[in-house]
Amino acid sequence: MTRRAVPAARARRVARVMKVIAREIAGLELPAVEKIAGGSRRNAFEVLVSTMLSAQTRDPVTAAASSRLFRAARTPPEMASLATKRIERLIYPVSFYRHKARHLKRTCALLAARFGGRVPGTMAELLTLPGVGRKTANLVLILSFGSRRNICVDTHVHRIANRLGWVATGTPDETEQALYEATSPRWWPYINLYLVTWGQNVCRPVYPRCAACAIRPLCAQAGVVDRSRRAGASPAAPARRRRPGRV
Repeated sequence: MTRRAVPAARARRVARVMKVIAREIAGLELPAVEKIAGGSRRNAFEVLVSTMLSAQTRDPVTAAASSRLFRAARTPPEMASLATKRIERLIYPVSFYRHKARHLKRTCALLAARFGGRVPGTMAELLTLPGVGRKTANLVLILSFGSRRNICVDTHVHRIANRLGWVATGTPDETEQALYEATSPRWWPYINLYLVTWGQNVCRPVYPRCAACAIRPLCAQAGVVDRSRRAGASPAAPARRRRPGRV
């Protein structure tokens, strides 16, 4: 698909934000999947599995669960041979561990039967795997296959891209498509790493640390409520977590 050129002024604003974040995140803890990818020399199977486990799960829990699971099974055939209940025990307490265990077992069986025990390297093929959606597929393509044509959008990227005013979208999938039009391709492989790290440390979902934010002068702060105005207000009810489908 041919993408329209990003307007020069917008491209400069995005570049300024990305360069500041790149500098500011040096020394911060990397997201769990990035660390797993680096430690496994970009092993596509380990990136795929850890990304599937990471949905709606804190990074330390994802890292620990991935480590336990990979000690028990290192390849798709080995993991497919594990009983679903054993996978559940190995990955607990990741969110929705029962659903994820079933998806993992089915995905590994499909990898063994259809793809020769290897993780496929195209979006279309990855999306045929149970429980794999665009977020997971994009991250696998970026981290394991070196793609520079994909943007991985999770809840952090979706939230921050909207707060910055880069996009005005309602879902991560909409945000992904809008970001292809709003940002220069040079930044696409880095958007997830930069914005996820920023979201975990500074631009948090609730009470973002705007006063300490190095990109505040470049941020539209769309949808951000001033914390001082919320003083004394009743806390909002926590959002209900949805049963995971494809991620």
